[in-house]
Amino acid sequence: MSTHFGGYMGKVLRVDLTTREVRDYPWTDSDRELFLGGKIMAARILSDHIQGPTDPYSEQNLLVFTTGPLTGSGAPSSARWNVSTVSPMTGYIASSNCGGSFGFHLKRAGYDGLVVAGKADQPVWLDITDEKVEFRDAGFLWGKTTSETQELLGKQGGKAVIGPAGENMVRYASIFSQERAAGRGGMGAVMGSKKLKAVGASGKQPIHFADREKNAEANKKWIALLRNHPITGKILPELGTANLLRRMQRHNILATRNFGQGSWSDYDLVSGERMAEYHLIKNTGCLGCPIRCGRVVEVGGKNVKGPELETLGLLGPNLLNNDLNKICEWNYLLDELGMDTMSFGGTLAFAMELQEKGLWNCGLEFGKVDQIPQVIADTACRRGIGALLAEGSKRLAEKFGGHAFAMHVKGLELAAYEPRGAMGQGLGYAVANRGGCHLNSGYMVFMEGLGLAMNGTTRRSKAALAIMMQNLMEGVSAAGTCLFTAYAMIPGFLLDDRKSLLSHSTNVILGLSGPAVQVLNVFQGWMAPFHNPLLPHTRALETLTGMKMSFGRLLSTGERGFNLERLLNIRLGLTGQEDTLPTRLTEECQQPGKEYTRVPIRELKKDFYQKRGWDMNGIPKKRTLKRLSLA
Repeated sequence: MSTHFGGYMGKVLRVDLTTREVRDYPWTDSDRELFLGGKIMAARILSDHIQGPTDPYSEQNLLVFTTGPLTGSGAPSSARWNVSTVSPMTGYIASSNCGGSFGFHLKRAGYDGLVVAGKADQPVWLDITDEKVEFRDAGFLWGKTTSETQELLGKQGGKAVIGPAGENMVRYASIFSQERAAGRGGMGAVMGSKKLKAVGASGKQPIHFADREKNAEANKKWIALLRNHPITGKILPELGTANLLRRMQRHNILATRNFGQGSWSDYDLVSGERMAEYHLIKNTGCLGCPIRCGRVVEVGGKNVKGPELETLGLLGPNLLNNDLNKICEWNYLLDELGMDTMSFGGTLAFAMELQEKGLWNCGLEFGKVDQIPQVIADTACRRGIGALLAEGSKRLAEKFGGHAFAMHVKGLELAAYEPRGAMGQGLGYAVANRGGCHLNSGYMVFMEGLGLAMNGTTRRSKAALAIMMQNLMEGVSAAGTCLFTAYAMIPGFLLDDRKSLLSHSTNVILGLSGPAVQVLNVFQGWMAPFHNPLLPHTRALETLTGMKMSFGRLLSTGERGFNLERLLNIRLGLTGQEDTLPTRLTEECQQPGKEYTRVPIRELKKDFYQKRGWDMNGIPKKRTLKRLSLA
C-alpha cells in the first residue's frame, strides 16, 4: 500500500480499453492531502490529461471513477462513489455521485479509483478483483436493462452498469449501481461510447485506520446526531426527499409548466405525504446509511425504487401531470433503460412548449401523458421523436428555437426548483460547474425556504452564502459521504418550529450575514481551525486518515475543488457569458408587475465573481490560485 494515511487503499487503477493495458495511476500522499478524494480527485486526474476542447465521445476523453477516504469505512451514509468525465450534455466537466455498492467493493478490491481510457472495438465489461483485472465479452449483456445486467453478472461484489440508453448514447444516459443512479451529465453515454457495458469489483482488502477506537467513537456520535435531527432522523425516513414538495409550493419554487410558474393547484397529488399514504411499501437506504430516505413502491406487481423529489417535480407539476401512479411507472422505466429522470423531464416539458408555440410538431402536450411510456422507450432507442429528445433541451433549442424557455444552463437541464422564488439558487444554477445542478450550485434553496426561510427574492448575502455552501458540499462529497449528512449542520431547534421568534430572527440574520460569511470564505483555515460539532465529518476524517483536518480545512478543500473544476472548464472553452439563466427566469416576472420575482443574474454574478476571487470574465485570479495551491 503506497500511502501513510488510513482510509485509502493506496492504489488507483488505469485501464485502456483500446490497448487493454492495465497499470497503476500515480497518486501520492501530497495529492491526497490537497484533493482528498471523490470528485476533487477526479477533477485533478482529468486536468492532467484534458488540454483543450475535447469530444466527449472520443478516445481522448476519460471516465474517472473515484471513492473518498470515508467510503466504506463505517462512517454513516458513506457508500458513496463518484464518476467524472467531459459531459456530452455540456462539453464541460461533469461529476455524478451514487450511493450504490460499487464504490465500497472497488475499495475492497484494493483501489481508491479507476481511470478508464480509450475505446473497445466490441462490447466489454471489466471484472476487477483484488487478484486481477480481466476484460470480458459483454455481447450477451448488450441490450439488457440495468437490473438484468446486474443479475446476469451475479451477486458477488458491486457493479456499475448502463442500460440501452447508454448503449445508444442518449446524451443524458446514467450509470447504475443496484437501484441507485450516477444520474446527471451523461456518464452512461460516455460509458456506452467506449462500449463498456459494466464494471464489476470485488475483493477482501481491509481498510486501515489511523485510530480505530477514536474513529468508532466519532462515528457513534455522528450516527446519534443524524438520528436525533428532525430532518435526517424523522422527515427523510418518513417521507423521503419528496417531503420538500409542499414547502416548494408554499414558497413559489415548484417548477410548473416548464418553469412558467412556481406553484400548482394539484401539487398535493404528487407530494411525499401522498406517496406515503397511498404508495409506500417501505423505506430503504444505501449501504450503511442510518437515514434511509429511499422509497419502495409497487409497479406492475414488483416492489421497486420510488421516485425522488426531483423526479416528482419534473415529471409531475412541470408537465402538468398529477398522476403519481404514472410517475412511479415512468421512474422505474427510466431507471431500467438507464436515463436521467431530471434531464428527461426537463426536455419533455420543453418539447411540450415547443409544440404549444408551433415550433415543433412532436405531438406532446402539457397534461396529456398517456403516450409517455412509449416516448421513454423511443428515446432510449433513438426512434422517431425520441431521437431528438435524446439530445436534450439545448440541442432541441438549436434546432427549433425557443431558447428563452429552454430550461438548461450550459446544456444541463435545471433541477425542480423555480429560482424566481429563490434567487440564491438561481445564482447557483448559473455558476455551477456542471450546469443547471442544484447540488453543485450550493443548494441555496435549502436556506431560502426548504429548511430555513430567509428572503428568497433579495440579492442580499446570496453570493457569499452560495460560495460557503458550494465549498462545504464539495468537501463533504470528496470525503465520500452523502450530502444529506450536512443537513445536521442546521441546529434542529430552528427546524422544529419554523414560526418561532428564534427561527424568524435567524432568517433575518442570515440576510445580513454576507460580510461575516465572506470573511470566513477568505480566511477559512484561520477562522475555523476546529471541529464543528454539527459537522462530524472532520473528526471522522482525522481519526480515520491521520490527516490534520478541521472545519476550515474541509471548506478550503472544497474551494480548491470548485476552482479546479472551473479552471478545467475554461480550458474546455467555457466563458463567463455562459454563467447565466434562460431569459424566462431573468426577464419575465414570476408574478406579473413584481420586479422582485425575476432573477437579477447580472448583479448576482458580478458579486459572486468578486467574492470568489475571479476576474470580471469569471477566471480565477492568480492570487486565488496561489492561496489554494493551484498556481
